[in-house]
Amino acid sequence: MTIRFDNRVAIVTGAGNGIGKSHALALAALGAKVVVNDLGGTRDGSGGSLSAAETVVQEIKAKGGDAMANGANVAKYNEVEAMIEDAKKKWGRVDVLVNNAGILRDKSFAKMELDDFRLVLEVHLIGSVNCCKAAWETMREQNYGRIVLTSSSSGLFGNFGQSNYGAAKAAMVGLMNVLHHEGQKFNIRVNTLSRPRRRA
Repeated sequence: MTIRFDNRVAIVTGAGNGIGKSHALALAALGAKVVVNDLGGTRDGSGGSLSAAETVVQEIKAKGGDAMANGANVAKYNEVEAMIEDAKKKWGRVDVLVNNAGILRDKSFAKMELDDFRLVLEVHLIGSVNCCKAAWETMREQNYGRIVLTSSSSGLFGNFGQSNYGAAKAAMVGLMNVLHHEGQKFNIRVNTLSRPRRRA
């Protein structure tokens, strides 16, 4: 069976590079229209630029796909709501949501400032919650939705210096488990992805 997303609209957060970019390119290759969301900041969340997202959009269009760039900060619900509305204005629907945006502020727990702990949770966890919440009613009305949350071996098994990141990534599993049950009758499927743990 060939999986296609023709006439579907996908939003991928953190899609300016890395895994998010791979998701965006893959979905476009399968026929989806893609919102390439990326704040364009550094790995620790500072700064911002739309250039990375725009570069991915150009790459998708060069291959015959359709995409738009978006610089919403996923930690801000009003910006996420506006992103969803922009997608619906342009294409009429939102079918797929890949929550991939994230930052790193690694330090041992003893040395970590609580502000750095909160900020990582805000981007990874609350950012994913914001995106799911903003898209949820549209997906219910359509009776169709596909949501992916991005976890990590740091959350599932632990990793030194990443108490903030690990806590956020472990929370993805709990969020998935509840949304799976609540979305079932509306044909909304929710999954979590994680890279395998590195061997010592």
